Amino acid sequence: MGFKNIKEKMLITLKWILICCLIGIFSGSASAFFLVSLEFVTQVRNHHNWIIWFLPLGGLLIGFGYFYCDSKIAKGNNLLLEEYNKPEKKIPFLMAPLVLVSTLITHLFGGSAGREGTAVQMGGTIADLCTKIFKLNHSERRTLIILGISAGFASVFGTPLAGALFALEVVFFSKLKLKSVVFSFLVAYIAYFTVEFWEIKHTHYSIPEVPEMNFSILFWILVVGISFGLAALLFSRSTHFWGKLFSHNIKYPPLRPFIGGIVLVLAIYFIDATKYIGLGVPVIVDAFTVQNTPYDFLLKILFTGFTLGAGFKGGEVTPLFFVGATLGSALSVVVPLPIALLAGMGFVAVFSGATHTPIACTVMGIELFGIESGAYIGIVCIIAYFFSGSIGIYKSQIVKGPKSILYQSIRKKGLKYL
Repeated sequence: MGFKNIKEKMLITLKWILICCLIGIFSGSASAFFLVSLEFVTQVRNHHNWIIWFLPLGGLLIGFGYFYCDSKIAKGNNLLLEEYNKPEKKIPFLMAPLVLVSTLITHLFGGSAGREGTAVQMGGTIADLCTKIFKLNHSERRTLIILGISAGFASVFGTPLAGALFALEVVFFSKLKLKSVVFSFLVAYIAYFTVEFWEIKHTHYSIPEVPEMNFSILFWILVVGISFGLAALLFSRSTHFWGKLFSHNIKYPPLRPFIGGIVLVLAIYFIDATKYIGLGVPVIVDAFTVQNTPYDFLLKILFTGFTLGAGFKGGEVTPLFFVGATLGSALSVVVPLPIALLAGMGFVAVFSGATHTPIACTVMGIELFGIESGAYIGIVCIIAYFFSGSIGIYKSQIVKGPKSILYQSIRKKGLKYL
């Protein structure tokens, strides 16, 4: 290799390091602003419950916002996956401020949604700006989208290793180049430390007791893993069901979240369901020490699926944490394992099943709960992954590998609903 080639490769490497710094710093700063704003609107709602009555109006504003802007923005995370699989047009920059404002409106007025979708979409939008600035081709643009997903996920949850792996695994490691892998980790840490620089605190969880593994415990891990996988399947199908129901029966898009908001407000007040709105982080934290009722996870699935299906914005991951943690907590009645361990396993396993990302979820569990519970988390994430059906929360995600082969075989036997 001549000096000219070495110089060229060094310049390319420096260019990508600069790109990672730009994406990481701007995405991390955007996530920091988002997290502060989200905490603010949540506190406003908690101290002024009457504001929930304005949820239909908030839905109407969101509906008009997406209807009168580029329609493809409404695809959210699916747009990022589509552009990764088949790069065609740039991601509209309007996606970032629109999803930010829409998510804050959703949480301010009491919708049940998450936050990862917002952070990932902001990260993807910011990353795609580099296409024109650095004159990148389609192949390089794929790398940018991975970097945006990685930065957004790592910064909003404070889990850089999981963020980097999630960005790679959600596209099933397809069409990857070595630089995508290396720079996915680099940008995740830059985004993570950017949020740390802004002194934003993430929620901390703890699993204080981890028993020694034995065959009896392996049996119970299999049981709860299947339960978490089925919960992930129910969550994914619920979100898609409500989305189809609204789109088929309400032809004018802005009216979907307006009508959905009316139904949600009535449900929240008539059954006193404030426990199931917003992120639900306090409930998730309590699930590690206090036994939940068997229907908590079901109501969260119902409220989140309806909220997102109606057209409100946010994400699915934190509600998936809620579903998994509360289901694990409830199972402590019959499963002879520590309640914190069950909640922690459910926390990541339902997420694993709904996103087809068992590796990232295993690493996330280790980052959040410690290496001591790593074996439990790894096994339960894989089991939930295989028992969660062939369709996850992202319609545009391409499912490959052993899971794809398994469900193709199942569908040939007539079980098409899986």
